[in-house]
Amino acid sequence: MRTGVIPSLLLTLLLGTIGTANAAPTGQAGQQPPASGLAATKAGKVNLNTADAQTIQRELTGIGEAKAQAIVAYREANGPFSSVDELLEVKGIGKALLDRNRDQMEIN
Repeated sequence: MRTGVIPSLLLTLLLGTIGTANAAPTGQAGQQPPASGLAATKAGKVNLNTADAQTIQRELTGIGEAKAQAIVAYREANGPFSSVDELLEVKGIGKALLDRNRDQMEIN
């Protein structure tokens, strides 16, 4: 009687291990980043002329929702940025904040 129980337990453990080893991780199969994030960030830099407020907020240090929306609103009102330094014209963006993020921004 005992000899039938041990092989059954071993077979159950073996089949359970094989089944979980071949399973795809949940929530990761086929996921891609949003298209707006791809267009706005290239080589790890945020393009100030194409990035949406969410991308600006996510990628730049010290930029919250209000400042990110102010950047987009300025761009929509005044046209594309001609230089990163033009960001100083946006209310709430100072020299220290600009210098902190300068290497993470680009204008195209």
